[in-house]
Amino acid sequence: MQTTFTPEQLKDPGIARSNEILRSCVHCGFCTATCPTYQVLGDELDSPRGRIYLIKNMLETGRPADEKTVKHIDRCLSCLACMTTCPSGVHYMHLVDHARAHIEKTYKRPLMDRVLRGVLARIIPYPGRFRLALLAAKIGRPFARLMPDARLRAMLEMAPKAIPPVSRNDDPQVFPAVGERRMRVALMTGCAQKALNTDINDATIRLLTRLGCEVVVAKGAGCCGALTHHMGKEGLAHGSAAVNIRAWMAEKQQHGLDAIVINTSGCGTTVKDYGHMFRNDPALAGDAKTVAELARDVSELLAKIGLPEGPPKGMRVAYHAACSLQHGQQIKTAPKDLLKRAGFQVVEPADSHLCCGSAGTYNLLQPTISQELKARKVATLEAKAPQVIAAGNIGCMMQIGSGTSIPVVHTVELLDWATGGPKPKALQG
Repeated sequence: MQTTFTPEQLKDPGIARSNEILRSCVHCGFCTATCPTYQVLGDELDSPRGRIYLIKNMLETGRPADEKTVKHIDRCLSCLACMTTCPSGVHYMHLVDHARAHIEKTYKRPLMDRVLRGVLARIIPYPGRFRLALLAAKIGRPFARLMPDARLRAMLEMAPKAIPPVSRNDDPQVFPAVGERRMRVALMTGCAQKALNTDINDATIRLLTRLGCEVVVAKGAGCCGALTHHMGKEGLAHGSAAVNIRAWMAEKQQHGLDAIVINTSGCGTTVKDYGHMFRNDPALAGDAKTVAELARDVSELLAKIGLPEGPPKGMRVAYHAACSLQHGQQIKTAPKDLLKRAGFQVVEPADSHLCCGSAGTYNLLQPTISQELKARKVATLEAKAPQVIAAGNIGCMMQIGSGTSIPVVHTVELLDWATGGPKPKALQG
């Protein structure tokens, strides 16, 4: 794709990077075949190719974002299926991230949009605040239908039936390896996950220590910054990321780290991109690159360590591939291989490359499209008649779980159970 940025514009690192990405696009349209929003809406501007044209025009002219551009960029899930499909290697993720930051800086959203996005950015990344918000939503859920805004209804309906008690395993501490220590790893405990489902981190700690890992929860580490990053709020996102970088590097320098383990794939995609996020920051560029290189999805690490082979469990598991794992991190076979090795029968739904519609805060900010994608995903999963659905991302688990009566658990919960841990609560009764 030909671009016409001026030499002055190209002095901006963000513009320079977007120029590289735009010039690698050859207009082929392969991306439209795997774009969930294009499949639902059928609008060229709701495909990656269409959004690329909108972004190109906005950035080249240097103009503030307009309502039309914002509408179609907001509808993007950032599922990154287009990056998996693209034969030219267009790094759409960096391009749309830049576009969102430009929108945040130059476009004044309607008041309700600003309020909702501001509330989400200041609540979800903070587990204590999020717990209080979930409690309030749980109380208000019976009145959801009275809400005039679909986004407010989605927020009330998001609240789980039960909010788990705080897990003290999420506090800064060290969990010693069982037997001989093979590795020393930091566990990213996350933010929303600590309020929505504490069993995931608990299972991860049990499983990793059982396999010879010393697991540390680093003091000061918290939200990865993904939620605010995807809303274009660079300052908040980079602030969260910088805190993590300093916390993990302090742990690495003091006691050593072989990996940073992440069991929420949406977070993993962002942490693995820290090197890019801080590439122009002389104070943090080197440490950010180191942290990004240490980051591992839990399934990625388990595949390296090796899992004991288990006898057949007689349980049919439908594996849902989170977009951030299969497209963002290109990890496709490890979770399925681990489940099979542990003794589970693994099946995959049709169109497994398509998003479930969760996508961070997307299900709250774009509920109509999200609900359609959820219905499609649940239908394909249920068609496989599984006894349980496994996924590697809390957002996907909440989204799919709200649309089916089939138990939904994290992949690591099944692997923990198969190797001596307790039966996942979702399967008890």
